[in-house]
Amino acid sequence: MFWNKIKEFWVKKIVKKKLLNVKHLATNSTIKKVGILFDETYFYEKDALIAELIMNGILLEDISLLVFKNVVKKNEILDNPFFSYKDISWIATIDKKEVTDFIQQDFDLLISYYDTEKSALLLVTNLSKATFKVGFATIDKRLNHFMVNTIAENYKVFVSELFKYLKILNKL
Repeated sequence: MFWNKIKEFWVKKIVKKKLLNVKHLATNSTIKKVGILFDETYFYEKDALIAELIMNGILLEDISLLVFKNVVKKNEILDNPFFSYKDISWIATIDKKEVTDFIQQDFDLLISYYDTEKSALLLVTNLSKATFKVGFATIDKRLNHFMVNTIAENYKVFVSELFKYLKILNKL
């Protein structure tokens, strides 16, 4: 546990240093392919969130998920690709194939669905090749293009605000 806290601190320091050089590219493309990065530590209603996205016109086959868990139990079976702190090195690199595949996908929209800063989640969001990144206002402002000011438990508010502004920005 002690080493995990030190590793969390060290990786967060590396990510914050990388955020100093972030350049946001402006694109006018429409949203078709969506990636969602979940923190399953605090939010368990990912199916309800996905249903809200589908009700707003996103196709199920165009949604990709990546789930973060603080601790993965030995015999635990998860239905979605996942990662944890043990998949991240001390120099902020990730070797797990599911995570690197998620990072390399060219999403039109990446939803960083977490409202507490954890180094693993910040790292994946920062490394993602998504053209438009959305997250919560409690996370570092340099990480996302658009932030919604709510908490993770209010997924309906999050989705309604997201789609309201995506329509204003002509992303739909």
